[in-house]
Amino acid sequence: MTGCENTQEEIDVWTKESRNYETARGVESYLSEQGKLKAKLTAPLMLRSIRDTQYLEFPESLHVDFYNDSTQIETWLDSKYGKYYEVFAKVYLRDSVVIITLNQDTLRCHDLWWDQNKGIFYTDSVATYHSPGNNVYGGRGMEATQDLKTVTFKQPLATMEVKETATTP
Repeated sequence: MTGCENTQEEIDVWTKESRNYETARGVESYLSEQGKLKAKLTAPLMLRSIRDTQYLEFPESLHVDFYNDSTQIETWLDSKYGKYYEVFAKVYLRDSVVIITLNQDTLRCHDLWWDQNKGIFYTDSVATYHSPGNNVYGGRGMEATQDLKTVTFKQPLATMEVKETATTP
């Protein structure tokens, strides 16, 4: 009969979970498609996972400026946490997610997904949308285009400004 003996410290070193991360501070990253600037991301800290499912994590906050075809900022986004899944081209955002357009249209929610390929935001949680004269409170989810020109709520509650129109008797 044979066997080997290891100390508890040696076993702990061999079995402890390793953190397979690359770390970057003061991140500034640009996204372009077909040579056109689409977005600029800034974050104080980025962790890049080098495990089976690779992702970029922004645990301290992130800010993104989205650009139109004329490279003018059309929308910006802030969140306290984000996780970008490279393989799926999707970003999960949570904790005080705010999206604002140049027209002051504002979308707020606790968590949100951004699908880069489709250019849409979506969530199954409560979201609010404010624009001049309109306030929509979504009950169970929402989907919106990246520029917030189209916003669809699943179960909305809303107050809207209705302009007076002339009617014939």
